[in-house]
Amino acid sequence: MVYLDNNATTPLDPQVAEKMSWFIREHFGNPSSLYPIGRKVKELLTEAREQVAAAIGAHRSEVIFTGSGTESDNFAIIGVLEARPEKKQFITSAIEHPAVLETARYLERKGYTVHYLPVDRYGLVDLNYLDAVISEDTALVSVMMANNEIGTIQPLEEIIRIAGRYGVPVHTDAVQAFGKLEVNVRKLGVDLLTVSSHKIYGPKGVGALYVRKGTPLQPFIHGGHQEFGLRAGTENTAGIIGFGEAARILQERWKKDKDRLEKLAEKLKSGLEQKISNIVFNGHPEKRVKTTINFAYPGLEAEAILLALATKEIYVSTGSACSEESEEASHVLLAIGLRPEIARSAIRMSLGRFNSDQDVEMVLEVMPGIIDQLRAISPFQPEV
Repeated sequence: MVYLDNNATTPLDPQVAEKMSWFIREHFGNPSSLYPIGRKVKELLTEAREQVAAAIGAHRSEVIFTGSGTESDNFAIIGVLEARPEKKQFITSAIEHPAVLETARYLERKGYTVHYLPVDRYGLVDLNYLDAVISEDTALVSVMMANNEIGTIQPLEEIIRIAGRYGVPVHTDAVQAFGKLEVNVRKLGVDLLTVSSHKIYGPKGVGALYVRKGTPLQPFIHGGHQEFGLRAGTENTAGIIGFGEAARILQERWKKDKDRLEKLAEKLKSGLEQKISNIVFNGHPEKRVKTTINFAYPGLEAEAILLALATKEIYVSTGSACSEESEEASHVLLAIGLRPEIARSAIRMSLGRFNSDQDVEMVLEVMPGIIDQLRAISPFQPEV
């Protein structure tokens, strides 16, 4: 099997699995209980919080555990806007993850004004547009750190500088950047930041939201006193322990992984460009997560390519895992100016820790033949 869909989810690291297995066997207490078996679980959760905080350059008191990256995005946006009820404007970009875009549409139905920053053909947001629409009435700006489909890295420093003139907090969805780029909240200067466990070889069902001390935030889930009184409900203890272990491992090896995987990704990208004619690369040539590769194959349907590769046990995707079942063309690819018929031909390959040279060689051996076969039977004449 050749797995090249690490942006959708990463395999569970064996060390993480071992840590979670130990925890599940040895510890069942409720961390809110005052007796010893509960307090021990509380100590282990605190250790995991410190590990996640260390991985993003935060203090443990600024990290709130959630059920997913999607929940963290919702929490950041709705939590800030409800804490600033007098401000009725929200700004985001046209190429955000559905977790942010669908929240923005929800806000529009609630009467908020939402501005969607347009992007250029590489996926970079229009800073002049941001400068023109931001105002004293803006409650929050939310722009992702790196795009999940094309990998483009946004100019967060400039976004924060513009927002700072109006005292507007900035949230960034760093789910696809975490583990691939340096993610340090102090250096970035953001007020809120979203990360997710299963993108860094940890378990699914657990995410985290960084909240800078002093940032206004209303509780998102009401009930108990968990997560500093901001997110009620008994904690997903095993998931949090796994997330902490994944974050600890990430700190140890992310730079080594990054260097190796970027070289591997360049080998894959250049090989595909050399072996297959008339393909369109999507994303910024330099300002992007290099392990995310997105190509369109004009005249073909991405689903046909995906299924043909799957018969060879090569697994890729057509875009965001959260919108994979949609028949519509990718909103990201449409936003960067691709025609719908070309956008629907795009395939994303994303490399991860457990990929090897052999994986890349297999793809380069198999992919050209699949494209040739599909083009031979396609009724469409490709036009770029």
